[in-house]
Amino acid sequence: MGSTFERTARASGMAARQRLATLKLGSALAALAAASLPALAIAAEEDLPGDDQIVVTATRTPLQIEDAPATITVIDDEQIADELATDIKDLVRYEPGVSVRRAPARFGAALGATGRARNEDFIIRGIGGNRVLIQVDGIRSPQGFSFGAQDAGRVPLRDAFVVERLRKEGAILMGKTVTTELAFMQPGKTANPHNLAHTPGGSSQGSAAAVADGMVPLAIGTQTGGSVIRPASFCGVTGYKPTFGAIPRRGVLTQSPSLDTIGVFASDPAGAALLAEVLFGQDDEDNATTLCAAPALHAAATSAPPLPPVFGFIRPPGWEDAEPQLHDAFAELMDALGDQAFELPLPAVFDTAADQRKLINLAEMSYHYYPYWHRGADKLGPITRDAIEQGNAVPARDYLSARDMPKVLNAALDEMFTRCDVILCPSAPGPAPKGLETTGDPVFNGLWTFCGTPCINLPLFTSTEGLPMGVQLVGARHNDARLLRTAQWLTDWAAGASA
Repeated sequence: MGSTFERTARASGMAARQRLATLKLGSALAALAAASLPALAIAAEEDLPGDDQIVVTATRTPLQIEDAPATITVIDDEQIADELATDIKDLVRYEPGVSVRRAPARFGAALGATGRARNEDFIIRGIGGNRVLIQVDGIRSPQGFSFGAQDAGRVPLRDAFVVERLRKEGAILMGKTVTTELAFMQPGKTANPHNLAHTPGGSSQGSAAAVADGMVPLAIGTQTGGSVIRPASFCGVTGYKPTFGAIPRRGVLTQSPSLDTIGVFASDPAGAALLAEVLFGQDDEDNATTLCAAPALHAAATSAPPLPPVFGFIRPPGWEDAEPQLHDAFAELMDALGDQAFELPLPAVFDTAADQRKLINLAEMSYHYYPYWHRGADKLGPITRDAIEQGNAVPARDYLSARDMPKVLNAALDEMFTRCDVILCPSAPGPAPKGLETTGDPVFNGLWTFCGTPCINLPLFTSTEGLPMGVQLVGARHNDARLLRTAQWLTDWAAGASA
């Protein structure tokens, strides 16, 4: 198929990918924890001998350990711990926060400091990860970050909805990875596992990087603009943003309630479906959710479509500015799909959608982040601070007008989906940009967040520099199962075509 069109897959993730396609969630947790994840955490319990235990962690702070399985071991030999820490530093070389420290045993099952503020992501041992913007009962908020003045030391008294669901299924929180400041576009410290000189994207950069490097099979993030799809594209993993309101956001720090959507990362669509199916639901504290039966996402993703799927390729606003090698890759993919793909014109009404989404994001962000700005604007990064100040200036009439736009856009999309199973388009304008001063351009992501449609990144292309480039599939609202089934079909088809 050529150098630009090939399925990228890290060997470290293959075993987890194969298991996730066959194992059911509840029974799979122990196997995943034991077999697919590196032993990164050392935990101390109160009844262990000695005043201190060595804690080795691949995160910026020690890990939260609850109901620790047998795979989590206590190391009481400092030399062994130092040697293990060296190995871990090699494994997570793109994360500068690896550390070895002595932790008092009295911390017991509450080792570590985490919290609600959006500056890190949780990684769930045995099932995946989510971000620090998500509350976890009894875990303290982080200190030492630029935005942490209001949240430092805060201890949530209740789990977020998604954490409750994951605990119920037997998941164990493994640790936390970096995300951008307040889940916006001020970059964090994480680098791209494929090339440390390049950005992993944002804001869910830590979750995407952890899955890409094989540290965990699954992870959780959020998307308000392009914070799931873009880092998934840059890091070469599957990133799935479901229909708006499918996963309750209770316990998640609010940035823009009209847009905020919880998504997941995995090695393939079947793995994403496995995790998302557990998280779908209704919660009285999130009025974007509705009471309905959760779709059988994993069964759909692992089933064959009744007919070969049809792909409608669109050139979204910003296509002309995308890299030439991305244009070439999509031309090659369209040729390879043959009669299963056709070009689908995007109506002119979509031309201003990105600006309308941004206006809503900034206006709502200025309201919900007002305490951070009012009490400590000087502690915020310039990108975050400028965004809040722009939001302060948005007129009410413009905001309310923008809120009406998704109805118009979705009416057009409903007609387009009568002609194809999914929309096919880029996830990003090219591979991850060089440098850690930016998280990349979300130009191809915000439209689908604005419309509330489900979308998924598939790592099907490789750039001339050897970096991943993603293909984005978009489904009709509330038809997530069909999207995931089609995504798995395309993933399997591409693997065969590349071979």
